[in-house]
Amino acid sequence: MTVIGIFGVTAALLAASGYLVLNVAGQPVRAAPMVLDRPGTVLWGQTVDRPIQVAADNVTIRRVKVRTGGAAAIVIRPGVVGTLIEDTEIRCTSAGTDGVVPGGYSALRVRVNGCRQAFRQTDGNPATVVESSQDGKPYRIEGPSGPTGGPIPPPDPDPDSRAMAQRPPYAPASAPPTPITYWPGPGNTGVPAGTALRNSGSLSLRTAGQVVSGLNIVGCVTVAAANVQILRSRITCNSPTYSIRTLAGATNLLIQDVEINGMAKNSASICCGNYTLRRGNVYNMIDGPRLADNTRIFDSYLHSLARVAGSHNDVLQSTGGNNIIVRHNTLLSYNPVTRDPFNSCLTIGSETSPSLTNLTFEDNYCNGGNYSIGISPRLIGSNILFRNNKYGRDYRYGVVSGWNRPGVTWDRPTNVYFDNGQPVV
Repeated sequence: MTVIGIFGVTAALLAASGYLVLNVAGQPVRAAPMVLDRPGTVLWGQTVDRPIQVAADNVTIRRVKVRTGGAAAIVIRPGVVGTLIEDTEIRCTSAGTDGVVPGGYSALRVRVNGCRQAFRQTDGNPATVVESSQDGKPYRIEGPSGPTGGPIPPPDPDPDSRAMAQRPPYAPASAPPTPITYWPGPGNTGVPAGTALRNSGSLSLRTAGQVVSGLNIVGCVTVAAANVQILRSRITCNSPTYSIRTLAGATNLLIQDVEINGMAKNSASICCGNYTLRRGNVYNMIDGPRLADNTRIFDSYLHSLARVAGSHNDVLQSTGGNNIIVRHNTLLSYNPVTRDPFNSCLTIGSETSPSLTNLTFEDNYCNGGNYSIGISPRLIGSNILFRNNKYGRDYRYGVVSGWNRPGVTWDRPTNVYFDNGQPVV
């Protein structure tokens, strides 16, 4: 309810109810929460002067301004999954009001102001918060305590990697050898600013040379034809498999200036080969893109993995294939909010193919992981090259496991720590 002008409206909090109470000429009037109770509802472009309760699965709140008091501005009811809150502003009118509670949602570019807690979550009901802020500052409040998802796996039985992990840390240099802004980030990946998007559901692309552009795809995409292009689009897919899947007949797929939100469900954001990803902003997935035959990842920002029970998360993974290039990307396995390193920026082996051959990994920034780069002892590989990469220090055991395995060329002088330029092995 909106009351204006001559009625002399003031607002007060009805304790623990989540309702806003308006005093109109001395008489209290409750403004009941807006309840979103239809699965797949999209609330878009509105100003809402009362709390919002999400009571159905796969609800999207996009470009909404929420101004309210009460217990919380946005409440996700128990058992609800798939809530996405995007490009939204929340302003609490009471110091005791929380922003989004209690967990089980994804928040992307959400600005929270004047609230007691911006984003609440629990170990059993985590949230994903990406590129968001509280009172004008980047959101950095710690979430559930410690990494979850089962026991920590033991380190790889590689003596060189163990020795590297036991080295004392270097003191950071006065300035890093390369500015972190050299690598891709939220400002130069994904859908370009100002792009108008048209709503779309899931797509099955089966026409050679087909081009789709400027879509807001709430669903998933399969490709079964040559030379398809997916450009300047957003994909929000809650499938437990993949946001983009290449099927038989898919060759030379181009995915460019695309944002992919795996809704904390995707086992991999893209699977599995015969594609190029350029300037992608990919996040909120259990694993990022799979690397198989004829795969290229360029100039992309891959980040914000989703921890689920028993997960073994990798930003990139290959279990076999040929002709793979990963060049000039930001690969963030470490989550600074939960302090979870996850498993790796890149894990490679040859478990699902006879071998892994002709893979180049160069000019990337990588941070996090049990090992940032995991090279399987079961790898059968050749012409696998690592050069000119920079690494952060938020790993659990070390930067690389198995750097000297047969078929791997690890260029020691150019695989260095970001903060001081010293070789990692």
